[in-house]
Amino acid sequence: MSSSTSRIPLSEYARLNAREPVDLRRFRDSLGLFASGITVIAGYDGEPLGFTCQSFYSVSVDPPLVSFSVMATSSSYPRIRETGKFSVNVLSKRQQAISNRFARKGSEKWAGVAWTTAATQSPVIDGALMWLDCEIRAEHAAGDHTIVIGEVLATGLNDGKDAEPLLYYRGSYRHLSKPDGSAA
Repeated sequence: MSSSTSRIPLSEYARLNAREPVDLRRFRDSLGLFASGITVIAGYDGEPLGFTCQSFYSVSVDPPLVSFSVMATSSSYPRIRETGKFSVNVLSKRQQAISNRFARKGSEKWAGVAWTTAATQSPVIDGALMWLDCEIRAEHAAGDHTIVIGEVLATGLNDGKDAEPLLYYRGSYRHLSKPDGSAA
């Protein structure tokens, strides 16, 4: 430090850099303005497991990596973690009831849900817009969530011309529309 530079007392530095805590309700409301797709993260440990997840995104194309965040208190994810693999089922606009079912706690999530298995034995939900079959590559603790990174082993697409994603925006399910306001 040069002789012409003066020191700021630590107490003054702390006062100048003090931040008000973020209002958690306002934070949630702010994030609600970011539209997201809805997925079901699924696994199989002798029985199908799964939970609704909207915190999903691609990480890398080469190698093909994806990520999702799951509540640290999840009862489904620890069992999926033990298998080392999972599937991502991107829900179509016709699968709102499936999203609601997998958002709840309990073991009856799969009752009446048609599904097949991917190569890793992870469940693939019939009618999903697309699915990914993955192996867990890393986990990172992040506040009240765990960030999971998976390597994509296989993909599947719904080729239906009317296939559209189920979206979530401002606390409600939404569907796409064209810029002129008509259905997409």
